[in-house]
Amino acid sequence: MSETSPSDTPEAADSPDFDAMARDIAEVPAVEVIVTVAVNLMSAAAVKLGLTEEGEAHKDLDEARKLVHALAGLLDASTTEISSFHAAPLRDGLKSLQLAFREASLVKDEPGQGPGEKYTGAVYG
Repeated sequence: MSETSPSDTPEAADSPDFDAMARDIAEVPAVEVIVTVAVNLMSAAAVKLGLTEEGEAHKDLDEARKLVHALAGLLDASTTEISSFHAAPLRDGLKSLQLAFREASLVKDEPGQGPGEKYTGAVYG
């Protein structure tokens, strides 16, 4: 057997400090975590909808559908947990993404069948 401990190996120096990460995340209020995840989902969906400067280069409506649906589910599930101050702009952003998806789609979904509409109700536009 080797006499070096696992912490002496080069891999240990590159591994993340999970204890420190757990302490850091423990200090973040749940509302901030929810809002951060929602904003990340919104940003990723915007990219996949081709709404960024690169536009068509990253456009993928199948991926956008998944992201918008996940965002709608998150916002629906967290409605009672986050204040209107946080929820209102997120809902506005979601609706904008849903409308952008409807515009970008060659084959239109029936009202109420678009991404996230299971949670938000039909989006017309």
